[in-house]
Amino acid sequence: MVRIFGILIGLFFSGWLLVSFGMGAVEYISNPPAETAEHEFHKEAKEISFTSDGPLGKFDRQQLQRGFQVYKEVCAACHSLRLVAFRNLEEIGYNEDEVKAIAANWAIQTPDIDPATGEMSTRPSLPADKFPKPFANNVAAAAANNNAIPPDLSLMTKAREGGAPYVYSLLTGYTDPPANLPEANQPGPGLHYNPYFANLNLAMAPPLAAEDQVSYSDGTKASINQMAEDVSAFLIWSAEPKLEERHQAGWAVLAFLLIATILAYLSYRTIWADVKAEKKKKAA
Repeated sequence: MVRIFGILIGLFFSGWLLVSFGMGAVEYISNPPAETAEHEFHKEAKEISFTSDGPLGKFDRQQLQRGFQVYKEVCAACHSLRLVAFRNLEEIGYNEDEVKAIAANWAIQTPDIDPATGEMSTRPSLPADKFPKPFANNVAAAAANNNAIPPDLSLMTKAREGGAPYVYSLLTGYTDPPANLPEANQPGPGLHYNPYFANLNLAMAPPLAAEDQVSYSDGTKASINQMAEDVSAFLIWSAEPKLEERHQAGWAVLAFLLIATILAYLSYRTIWADVKAEKKKKAA
């Protein structure tokens, strides 16, 4: 009796869920939700390619160094790079002495503890140190950025849909709001219109605001598009510094599987050749 009662209760709830789902589907079809201004004015990331794209992709070390220069001179004032150590810069073409100089001369020193007093202090960074945060904590970061906490950039091209093209589009996408933008979506005080951002307005002012904002050491013309492309490429590397090794390992694995498949097939032919010959004799 208890089992039957339980089955009936289960059937009742299953039927109720089915009816609720049907009613919801009918309501959605008959009265679809209206598109918001974010859907209407939001733009997909621009199409742009990088040398690291694809299974044969490799980093352009010169571009990565330019991108690091943009990060250092523009982005580092607000955004951290907490998963990258100074010594990792050797992977993009800097030598040991250059890395030591970059670390020692970094604008923000590394937090430390005074061994004599036990009090908090700072010291020049060493190659083994991670890039120091630009703000002491999130409260200080928000206070300096219109109550918005600048995100860490270490994994930005992995964390955002669209990856590096999204970063490039955001950096080059600042513009005036369109005339038909609803009042509710107009940028408020301290906000800036950017159609590539999810809700159209963000607290970050245009970081790349002028041509030649950075003086590239290799003589490349530092246009806004060039700086945005270079720093996007650098952030691809910071998010996946072993990308080239992964590509090489992938091709090695494919080659191994191909050879193993051929050997397995030849072994099959060799092992079963006598069996097939014996079957033919018996059949004859």
